[in-house]
Amino acid sequence: MAAEGDPPRPESSASPLALPAELAELRLLHLADTALPIGSLAHSFGLESLVDAGILDVSGLFGFLRGYLEEAGALEAVFCRAAFRLSAGVSSGFAVGRWLELNLRMGALKPARESRGGSAALGRNFLATVLALGESRVLREAFEAAKKPPGVAIHHSLAFGLAGGALGFAEDRAVLAYLHQSAANLVSACQRLLPLGQTEAARILWHLKPVMIETAVRSAAGEPESVSCFMPLLDWGAMEHPALSTRLFVS
Repeated sequence: MAAEGDPPRPESSASPLALPAELAELRLLHLADTALPIGSLAHSFGLESLVDAGILDVSGLFGFLRGYLEEAGALEAVFCRAAFRLSAGVSSGFAVGRWLELNLRMGALKPARESRGGSAALGRNFLATVLALGESRVLREAFEAAKKPPGVAIHHSLAFGLAGGALGFAEDRAVLAYLHQSAANLVSACQRLLPLGQTEAARILWHLKPVMIETAVRSAAGEPESVSCFMPLLDWGAMEHPALSTRLFVS
């Protein structure tokens, strides 16, 4: 029995929760918070290499992040939606095979080992954290299926989308929350890599929000089998990262 004042034990949910709108919104904000303990602050996804090479500076940061959202963000948003739809409204018969296929496909679309590994680390940590907050049959099945030999990496956008559907969030809001979290993490990384003050960082993130909305809207018409991403500079940065003489980030 929990002591007085202790938080309640994790809930058990065999099907998506029917949440009041206010509670769903607060839980989505919680999971999209960059302070969620999944290790996102340890990854720059190639930005550290670009800064080290003098390719990325404060003056070009907004344009770079806009391009990131339009290309890599759109790719991630399509997969986030696909995973959301796998779990939304599911009471039985979760499509484990499709879940594993989506994660394998996402991994194949990340040519840089460091970016691929970073996405997988965040996805695994994210799903484990959500399961610690409240048990879900669908999320547990997805988590355990990926662990079975030979093992399949769980990518962050897919984990976020799957959790969003299982927890009863609205699809569009979940995709937007994922995009916002991704951009906020990159801005945070740049604050540690560049002479980027808090006010300028906030201004950049503020003006990226319309781009996030446009990206989320475009992703609704995309399919995992046909979506593509062209950001060779970022892939190069991720591949070069292990060769840096000093490193602040894991990726």
